Amino acid sequence: MNDTHDTPSDDTLTQAHLATLVDRFYEKVRVEPELGPVFNAAIDDWPEHKRMLTEFWSSVALGTRSYRGNPMSAHRPHPIRAEHFDRWLALWRETAREVLPAEHVERVCGYADRIGYSLRYGLGLMDKTGTRPLGLPTV
Repeated sequence: MNDTHDTPSDDTLTQAHLATLVDRFYEKVRVEPELGPVFNAAIDDWPEHKRMLTEFWSSVALGTRSYRGNPMSAHRPHPIRAEHFDRWLALWRETAREVLPAEHVERVCGYADRIGYSLRYGLGLMDKTGTRPLGLPTV
């Protein structure tokens, strides 16, 4: 009996891929000079945080609907600056290229770009166009 239809091929994006991505990404974040202090002060249980974020990314990229949190309220109390998002996205993209099947990198990074935009906007770190932080005069 041929069970190839029941087994994902090597290039199918899976929850295991996302778990590896989340694990390696946050290991980089923990030691990154700008991001590490923010994240390390906020996260008490890294294994649980990674599990929750794997559920988040599975919900986003695979449609599993397993994540039940509120990213905006989770980020609001922390000292996050607009430039943190640039570094976060660069590390995410780097790690995605290292661990994901090539054909899924841009899609997963596109999700991260949109999530980053939403968080920056929702946290009051930029205006709707994404071109300047809120509260700064235009020139």
